[in-house]
Amino acid sequence: MVILCIAFVVLLFLNMPLAFTIGISSMLFILLEPNLPFSIAVQRMISSTQSFPLLAVPFFVFAGNLMNVSGITKRLMGFAEVLTGHMIGGLAHVSCVLSALMGGISGSAVADAAMEARLLGPTMVKSGYSKGYTAAVIALTSLITATIPPSIGLILYGFVGEVSIGKLFVGGIVPGLLMTIILMVTSYITSKKKGYGVARAKRASFKEVVDSFKQSVWALLFPFILIFGIRFGVFTPSEGGAFAVVYAFIVGKFVYKELSWGDLQKSLRQSVTDIGIIMLIISTSGIFGYVISYERVPQNLAEFIISITQNPNLLLFIILTFLFIAGMFMEATVNTLLLTPIFLPIIRSVGIDPVHFGLLMMTIVTMGGMTPPVGATMYTTCSLLDCPTDEYVKESIPFVIAIIIEVIILAAFPQIILFLPNLIFK
Repeated sequence: MVILCIAFVVLLFLNMPLAFTIGISSMLFILLEPNLPFSIAVQRMISSTQSFPLLAVPFFVFAGNLMNVSGITKRLMGFAEVLTGHMIGGLAHVSCVLSALMGGISGSAVADAAMEARLLGPTMVKSGYSKGYTAAVIALTSLITATIPPSIGLILYGFVGEVSIGKLFVGGIVPGLLMTIILMVTSYITSKKKGYGVARAKRASFKEVVDSFKQSVWALLFPFILIFGIRFGVFTPSEGGAFAVVYAFIVGKFVYKELSWGDLQKSLRQSVTDIGIIMLIISTSGIFGYVISYERVPQNLAEFIISITQNPNLLLFIILTFLFIAGMFMEATVNTLLLTPIFLPIIRSVGIDPVHFGLLMMTIVTMGGMTPPVGATMYTTCSLLDCPTDEYVKESIPFVIAIIIEVIILAAFPQIILFLPNLIFK
């Protein structure tokens, strides 16, 4: 196990892609372990991808990319501006609301941040917002997509931990809305301090709000159709992903009439790239998962942590702190696949609800993508906006503090997350 850890750390610091870092270090362990045939590595790579619930991932990735080119995203941005453009720091609020609306569509923080950096970022910079502040707002507000369904991270957590994906989806609604409000308050305070103005001269009239809502209604309906469809057994989460693709195609092609065959091909190419990266990480994580089980890492770590304390609240704090540090160095998908099998048994053993823990975990590890040193969302946003990372880091501090405050509130009051799943899934 020491060799695996050394190889993993060395390859990570050599900037080896994470999928290869995981795969090579795990295979090295198997090669040097005389009791394990190397064929296990191949078997685990294949078996880790052979799961019906996992089909939800490529479907929702494709649906998100399809909605970005079909006119749906553009209408949602217009609706967000109508709702919040009159407030101080109006465009920062547009980013918050747009991320909340897109959370019900894209399911990916990186995808949401990249989309907003292209569409909203240049407008914010032209309106007088600094590049650092613009990048920080866009990156940190994209964290909302980690909780509002259909979050890809929640699908992976549910798949690995054998937790109800339907309950996770429903449990993410209130935390996602709460995060939207907290980040809007933070945007207001920071914008007022920096002197950023409004995006609209006056509040939108009721007629403007209604008209904008009508244009966006097909996109806004989707999360509700998804939740109720899963709850009442119309489709499983995986089938819901397939429904999302068909829904996005029909709305873009026949309702908004903006989806061209060229756009469809573009979204397909982007989806193939995104899905390929995710599936490669999942397949190599299958080997890693087998190795840590073979070495009894989850059991030994559980015994060690429980020997420190058996207080559920303190235990949860220790694990969340570890996840925060891990999130700064590894991508959220990798953390979910590698750390869920380790920490979930510990959480269950002290009586913490796995749905409660899942929402906290996804918020923490996804936020790692927005912080240095290796945050994928941070680098994506800064690259698209040509923003120095040191400016981004300085401007992101108030938003990171706001998110940590929300996590503390959610950890202390689990019913904020659990009351909707308990109400709907009786």
